[in-house]
Amino acid sequence: MRDETHRPSPDKACGDRALSVGGEPESGCPDLGPSIAARDEVDCGGAGSAAPCAEPVPMGTRFGYPGSDNLYAALDLGTNNCRLLVARPTARNFRVVDAFSRIVRLGEGLGASGRLSAAAMGRAVGALEVCAGKIQARGVKRMRVIATEACRAAANGDEFCSVVEDRTGLVLEVVDRRTEAGLAAAGCAPLVDPNCDGAILFDIGGGSTEVVWLGRRAAGDDGPPRARIRSWASLPVGVVSLAERHGGVKVSCDLFHRMVAEVVDMLEGVRQSWGLRQPGRMHLLGTSGTVTTVAGIHLGLDRYDRTRVDGAWLYADDICEVVDRLMGMSFEERVSNPCIGAQRADLVLAGCAIMEAVRETFPAERLRVADRGLREGMLVQLMRADGVWKRHRAQPSYSESCT
Repeated sequence: MRDETHRPSPDKACGDRALSVGGEPESGCPDLGPSIAARDEVDCGGAGSAAPCAEPVPMGTRFGYPGSDNLYAALDLGTNNCRLLVARPTARNFRVVDAFSRIVRLGEGLGASGRLSAAAMGRAVGALEVCAGKIQARGVKRMRVIATEACRAAANGDEFCSVVEDRTGLVLEVVDRRTEAGLAAAGCAPLVDPNCDGAILFDIGGGSTEVVWLGRRAAGDDGPPRARIRSWASLPVGVVSLAERHGGVKVSCDLFHRMVAEVVDMLEGVRQSWGLRQPGRMHLLGTSGTVTTVAGIHLGLDRYDRTRVDGAWLYADDICEVVDRLMGMSFEERVSNPCIGAQRADLVLAGCAIMEAVRETFPAERLRVADRGLREGMLVQLMRADGVWKRHRAQPSYSESCT
């Protein structure tokens, strides 16, 4: 079973693998888009208008859009979801002005065929067309558009990227696993408890799972905290691939434990290579639809509410209780649960199996929930590269108002 594991570098905090980045949506301004577990599609914000201007061609597109001086976009096309954020920097962070999320299941059937299916590519292109329209209407200044495991693994990944460019003008950057792990860390760094020695971050995707050993979060400019990566690993397993291999509609206790054991086998080598016996004064930090779903169920939400979920703390007993409840539900009951929905009902237990494997390998009493990740990481990297928070340091009157 292929995986990528990277040992810690004791001499330098991150060595040449360090991605010293970080970020979070502005406090009090809920991110409108990511991980809406109970909805098939989220579309926040209408199509604005902007006058043409002589902006340079933004990263990730073949043509220049009418530009705004301070809008950034981040688009993440994963194995299961297509997600977009458009944001504007503030004095110390950024404010989301538009967002889009749609489940496309680009990696459906990939494990068996090794190729992206025509139907899956069609769904993804349809979602990307919506995103391209939003980007153009908003007059985005700078952007990054990435694709992850499905496009990395598919024999026809390059062909799909060409179709996307022809149909939408968007140029997909198929990122490697190192980049994906770093972006997840960048997006989630503000949620590392500053009173702890660090955290084990895990990002459960559709086709891969990234695990990152984070040290104490680092400061720098006046922007969001930076991630301090001790080591990282990428496992070739996600909710879509695991559910397709084992089944996700009817999941017995025996089947669930087999899924957990499969992932534990992958993670054991990671733990040994890191030399991390016990997390000690560390906590877990989970970012994925699985983790946000577990949090929503624990909180008893009638409808998924990101403002209550992002940053929430779950204790070991809380997680066990929710997983037991999910195991006792029929498929139809999972469909009807407001924090799961029809599009995730066959994937949630596979995700729970990966989460439980992480908890078994890296036992910790507390898990912090992150409804943020790659897109937020991309936004912070772009803004930090442009020096927006250094500029704002000389402009203290710049408004951080959420209104």
